[in-house]
Order: sequence, then C-alpha cells, then structure tokens
Amino acid sequence: MRTLDANPELEAYLRLNNAAYAEWRVAIAQLLACPGVEGRLPRPQAVVGSLSALTVDAGIVCVLDMAQDMELVGCCVSQPLLVTAVQGRGEITLQGGSRLPVFPLAVIPAGRKFTLRIAECSRLVLVYPVSEAVPAGPRPGLEVALAGHIHRFLMRSDYFQDHQDASGETQALFDRLERQLVSGQVDLPEDLPVLDRRLVRVIEKIRSERDWEFDLQDLARHCGASERNLYYLMKRETGMTPYRFYQRCRLIRVRKRLVDCKCDVPHISWYAADEGFSHLGRFAALYREHFGELPSETVQWRRRLQQESLAEPARRAMI
Repeated sequence: MRTLDANPELEAYLRLNNAAYAEWRVAIAQLLACPGVEGRLPRPQAVVGSLSALTVDAGIVCVLDMAQDMELVGCCVSQPLLVTAVQGRGEITLQGGSRLPVFPLAVIPAGRKFTLRIAECSRLVLVYPVSEAVPAGPRPGLEVALAGHIHRFLMRSDYFQDHQDASGETQALFDRLERQLVSGQVDLPEDLPVLDRRLVRVIEKIRSERDWEFDLQDLARHCGASERNLYYLMKRETGMTPYRFYQRCRLIRVRKRLVDCKCDVPHISWYAADEGFSHLGRFAALYREHFGELPSETVQWRRRLQQESLAEPARRAMI
C-alpha cells in the first residue's frame, strides 16, 4: 500500500510514555473494560513504551508502542476486539490453546479469555469494540482488508485538521470495519498517495527542528518550490497548510511534555511558552481544538492513573 510517509503512532492522542507498568495495567484495564488483565515484563521497573488512545462514541483506537517484551494475561472483552501489528510481532492465545497471529489482523471474540504477547520494538493497534457479528469461519482476504483500513487510518492521523476531523475519521473507520464484518465482503482501502519529495523535506524540517520559527519563505527555499506552490501543494496532498502543520507539531510537543511530567504542579504555561505559545488562553483554546480536551485534562487523566495504580495493592489485599 502506498502511504503518506507518516509515522503511524497516533501521537496526537498520547496518554502514557515514561510511565510505570502499574499505570499501564490500569490504563489497559480501563480502555478495554477488562479489570482482570495482568502484565508480565522482563524488566518491570524499566520503561514499558508509549500508549495512545482516541475515543469516540463507537469505541476506542489504541496504539501500543513497546520498548520491551510484554505479556498481557487474563484479558476478557465483552465485545469483539481487533488487533493488528503495524510493525514487529505479537501473538494471541485464546483460552483452550488456539493461537491467533496479529499480522495481518486477529479478531478476538467476546467472552473468551486470552493472552496477548507483544515483542520489543513492536507497534500494535487495538480497535474496540467492533460489531458482535464476527464471522464464524475464515473468509479469505477479510483480515487483510480490515487491517488495511486500520493502517490507512493511522497513516492519515498525522494530518488530521483538528479533534473534530479526527473524531469523524475514527467514527468512519468503525463504520467501515463493522460493515465488512457484518457483510463479510472484502473491500480493500484505496491507496494513499506518496508525498511529493519536496513535502517530505518540509515535514521533516518542521518535525525535527524544534527551535525553528515558522517562515514560509525559508521552507520554500529548503524544498526548492515557490511559496505559493508549496502552500497549495501541501494543502492538496495533506489537507493542511504549512503553518497549520507547524502549529500542530508544536501542540503535540507540549502534549508529550504534559504526559511525561512527574512534577506535582505541571508548568503548563511554561511548556506552552517554551514551544512558542505566548498567550495562554489562546494556547488552551488551540489545544482543545486539536485534542478535544484542555491541557489540564491531559494532566488529570495521567494523575488519575497514578492514583489508581498506587491504590490497587491495598484494594486487592482487601479482596
């Protein structure tokens, strides 16, 4: 499949990055409504990886990017769950011993306990829930088609205009997946275009040069196009203007710092100013426009995980 040369990790909806395993367990238990899930890691005190999650009315798209091997045991979902590997490898073992590869895609039926093994440096996508009408038997090409739609969605995610656009695309993904599962029809997604090499240079510059201040003329010189051509080329191929993409990249950097923050009182205004946002009220509005929540809500989500992970040992001792 041709792509937009994106890095499919759903980074605009990062929830965990430099977090302890206990927070990971609580996050996965909540996202999948699976309170009995447990994890096994070779290095429990080391970084687990990153977790991103985008939630809409239809369900959740969750991306797990692993920094070490992890095994999730005791999982049991109330509705079918789709798991596909973007990179690396993983495996699912259902209760009873049957195994499901996560490449191209595994459909985990509702009510069955399973174990999910994920290898280090792997990136897996979990889509939950999906239609209860899971095919009773194998249908050639269906898993490939379902995985293709999920991968295409992730490739597009780097260029979502804002949270409204992201939510609409996510809802559309759930609709497509359910439609195919119900009908059993194999409907492969359309190929995404390969980005113009000039745009690749522009995007790499904006992403990698953290201290660079936006200058359309500088970008045009960098990629060898006129300012006018660059503007319309990027708008046509990604749906975003160069400045909109630059702004979104800065907001994502602030979000990552908020997610990683371990201080008692996060310095939201300081992080925002450090990324070039001088007006805090305007920054907060932009942040909510892009991510569907205020910066303080991003911090609160992580704080709740920390509190619940600390309270878990005492709660289990009482059971």
